[in-house]
Amino acid sequence: MKLYECVPNFSEGRNEETINAIREAIESVPDVKLLDVERDPDHNRSVFTFVGTAEGVLDAAFRAIKVAVERIDMNKHQGAHPRIGAADVVPFVPLFGSTMEEAVQLAHKLARRVAEELNLPVYLYGEAAQKPDRYDLANIRKGQYEGLAEKMKDPNWKPDYGPDTPHPTAGATVIGARKILVAYNVNLNSRDLKAAKRIARRVRAKTGGLAFVKALGFDLPTKDMVQVSMNLVDYERTPIHAAYEYVKLWAERYSQPVYESEIVGLVPLKALVEVAKFYLKLNDFKEDQIIESRIYEGWTLDLYLSDLASSEAVPGGGAVSALSLAQAAALLSMVAGIGLKRKKYKENWEKFREIRDRAKAILKRAKDLIYEDTEAFEEVMKAYKLPKDDPGRKEAIQKALIRAAEVPLEVVRLAAEVKGLADELEAIAPKSAISDVYVSRYQAEAALKGAAENVKINLQSMEEGEEKRRIEEELKALL
Repeated sequence: MKLYECVPNFSEGRNEETINAIREAIESVPDVKLLDVERDPDHNRSVFTFVGTAEGVLDAAFRAIKVAVERIDMNKHQGAHPRIGAADVVPFVPLFGSTMEEAVQLAHKLARRVAEELNLPVYLYGEAAQKPDRYDLANIRKGQYEGLAEKMKDPNWKPDYGPDTPHPTAGATVIGARKILVAYNVNLNSRDLKAAKRIARRVRAKTGGLAFVKALGFDLPTKDMVQVSMNLVDYERTPIHAAYEYVKLWAERYSQPVYESEIVGLVPLKALVEVAKFYLKLNDFKEDQIIESRIYEGWTLDLYLSDLASSEAVPGGGAVSALSLAQAAALLSMVAGIGLKRKKYKENWEKFREIRDRAKAILKRAKDLIYEDTEAFEEVMKAYKLPKDDPGRKEAIQKALIRAAEVPLEVVRLAAEVKGLADELEAIAPKSAISDVYVSRYQAEAALKGAAENVKINLQSMEEGEEKRRIEEELKALL
């Protein structure tokens, strides 16, 4: 599977509701995984990192930008970091199996959609840049939001997509493609902003410093210190330790003590290995000597199956049923996607799209249910271990049993839905993929029957009452 990383930066680092709304927009897309959220109140900026398929990261990025446009008013924005818009910069990074050319195509697709649907001016940067002076993000940001309207009057700064004037509240956005970047900061135990800016000037490539380093000096009022903030745009050629040592050298020259350093967002393991090799003087040390690197090579399936085969009660049949549901939904999504790629099935594209979107939503929920089933069973065991003279023991057991029944009941409910989707898809599916529709239906049937057994066994231990009758009635209706 080809994967892409997207690291959008938004001009909001203080308003919790807005940051959470952006998070929810990203997480609403089944084909992506949100890995990290970094927020900085001094910069008044938040950085989100997520990975996924091409279609997934494209959709998640658009949804996040839409929220930012709706909620962030740049006319009221104040922060230390340079910016020209609410969704300030949105880069795509090719990961496993994907190429830079494909990341550039994603940048163009997102730019067109943002311009057309949100009426937002878009500049392309990095590997997606259409003009040489737009390769460097700093050139596009020059003048910042406050100078954007005047800058856009210059024909040379006409946006690549969208209107020729700033959005009234969201400004403009910069979308592009780049290699993995390491955001690395060194904080100084000082309030001398002038010194921090001098050090940044000495360090950045543009003014004679280290190659592949961008640097700025910032004031951090909440930390009562100043910062040399850096982007290492090629961490392999200018590694983290080189940037740190060079900042430290010039900080000592200006009598500014280094207090700490920090990595913003995520960092490749290789970058940290190089730091360890430098400071520990490790000879011929390799990434595969790190135990986690060896474990993580295919660990997910192997570890799950090992846990399943062990003598422990979890994971058990409920988790297996949820996994069957996930596989059934994934197969339907695949078949619908195949249909959407072929013009001969154009009359069914709307139906394919509808089935695919629902299948992806079920897939996402099924993956959560695998773990929720295990957690629910553990809660039952925990409740039974309470002292028998504990006055809350009976209620705790009943509550845990209800939850342990509701999780597989949801699997039954969704499996029944997948069977229905499979029936719809069978009538229009490409002949080359019809066997996958059948397998999806068999997997859904296994999920339904297996999860139903888990519901029944929990019902047997449950106290009589309204909740038990409700679960029994719904299960009967689904079978």
